[in-house]
Amino acid sequence: MGTFTKVATRGDIPEGTGKTVEAGGRKIALFNLEGSFYAIDNTCKHRGGPLGEGELDGRNVVCPWHGWEYDVTTGKNVDDENIRLACFAVRLEGDDILLEL
Repeated sequence: MGTFTKVATRGDIPEGTGKTVEAGGRKIALFNLEGSFYAIDNTCKHRGGPLGEGELDGRNVVCPWHGWEYDVTTGKNVDDENIRLACFAVRLEGDDILLEL
């Protein structure tokens, strides 16, 4: 079992948005989807775009560089589910958001 690390607070990520956070030397995209938080690898598999800067469309994040889409709840690419990003467990403690690495 990994260690949980505080990366943000609820107020840092308004509903329907995402943010890039760092934990354990990794950049991770953290999203607030209807009050639930999801974390995936920040780097798009296409050309390395920063997914934490992408727009949410429902539960999909759209890469700001070339438009590839990933489901933030599973890390799967919308067009090819064989392309998958790492997902990270999220835990809330009060207003603190913690990720397991």
